[in-house]
Amino acid sequence: MMDEGDFRVGDVLSVACPLTVTRVERGLTGDHLAVRWPWWEIDTGNQFAHWNGIVALGVGSGGHVSPEAEAELFRTDPPPEQLKAGDACRVGVPPTVVHVTAVDHHDPPLETVWLPHPTRTVTVLRRGLSCREFPDGSHLDGSGYTIHPGDGIPFSFELLMRPYAFLRVGDEAADAVGRAWRFDGPWDWTVFDGEAAGAGPEWPLVLLTRAGTPCSAEDAKAVAASTASGSHQETVRDWTSLTETSPTP
Repeated sequence: MMDEGDFRVGDVLSVACPLTVTRVERGLTGDHLAVRWPWWEIDTGNQFAHWNGIVALGVGSGGHVSPEAEAELFRTDPPPEQLKAGDACRVGVPPTVVHVTAVDHHDPPLETVWLPHPTRTVTVLRRGLSCREFPDGSHLDGSGYTIHPGDGIPFSFELLMRPYAFLRVGDEAADAVGRAWRFDGPWDWTVFDGEAAGAGPEWPLVLLTRAGTPCSAEDAKAVAASTASGSHQETVRDWTSLTETSPTP
C-alpha cells in the first residue's frame, strides 16, 4: 500500500474502501441514492452552512448514466434499485482502477461542513474515463471525482504505475537527439527549441537542472539509469493499457 500523502498527477492506482453498514435516507431518485454517511462528523461550528449527515451517491437509472454516476466510486450492497428509504445497506468502494488528474494541498485545511476538514484533495477518474468527457458538476470539478485521503473514510491505495517517477515537476533534461525539455508532468513536456514536440523526448535522458539549479551527480545518474531502456512512447502505451484512456485531453 502507498503512503496516503504520496500522490502525483498521472499515478495509476487501485483504490478501495471496506463496505460499511449504514441506512438509506432517500430511495433511488433519478441519478441519486441518498444514504446516511457512516464516516464523517457534522461540523456544528460552521457558521455559514450546515450538513445533515446525508450523502447522495451518483447512480445510473433508466438506461441513463450521468457524468456523476459514471465517475462515482462508491457502491451499495444491495444495489440501489433494490433499496428504499429506511433500508439498511452497506456502502464502500470495491477495488477500482483510477488515474490521478489533480492533487491539491490545503494549509490551512479546507473549510467543509463535515469533520475532519481535508488537508488535501486528490482528483481521480475511473478506468476508461477521460477528463474531456465531464463538464463541471456537484461531484466533478472538470477533471474528475474528488476524494480527500485522510478525512476519515478508510480508503486504501495501491500504486500500479507512476510514469516518470524518476523526475520532478520543473526538471529540465536533454534527450538522446540533443533537444532540451522541461518536465511539468508525465504528459506535459515543453521543448525549448521552438519546434513541434512530435512524439516526445527520446530516451535516454540527461538531467540538466532540478529546482532551477544544476542537478547533482546522483540525480543525473538515477535519471540516466531509469531511461537507459524503454521510451516515452512505451510509457504512454503502458499507461494507456492500465487506464484504458488517452493520457491527453
